[in-house]
Amino acid sequence: MTHHLPDTKIPAPCIINTGVIVNKLDIRRLLTDLGRVHYIYTQDGKLQSEGDGDVMEVFANPQRSTLVANHALYLNVYSFDYLELKHSPQQQSFFDLVQEGTCLRLIPLSTPLQERRDRNLNVSTIEAMMEQVLSARWDAEIDDDSSDSF
Repeated sequence: MTHHLPDTKIPAPCIINTGVIVNKLDIRRLLTDLGRVHYIYTQDGKLQSEGDGDVMEVFANPQRSTLVANHALYLNVYSFDYLELKHSPQQQSFFDLVQEGTCLRLIPLSTPLQERRDRNLNVSTIEAMMEQVLSARWDAEIDDDSSDSF
């Protein structure tokens, strides 16, 4: 006996500024744009650790840990059951990464647009430096070739 379900499609969730995200890919996408953050780590509502750091990597691997050390955050979305997107009374966005009785709150200290601009500036600076280094090397090689002819 075959049961046919109606061809109704459930639309994907649309979350604007607040909500709960359980999909690991969506969590990863949200966190990947973070740069510098203030983090607050609590267990059973009690403060365990707090500080500022840079989000260095966001990944999804059930065999690896989330690590926070030396002002660097390596976030594994599999370390958490869900992400709750919230707003402070001052309308500042923050992210609560929750697993059972623990919560890692991430408060962005920059926006994704600022992070992209800073990355582009860094790339441009590195490219300009490389151009100068290569130019100086070519000049030195030309000088060496000229001195060999005497």
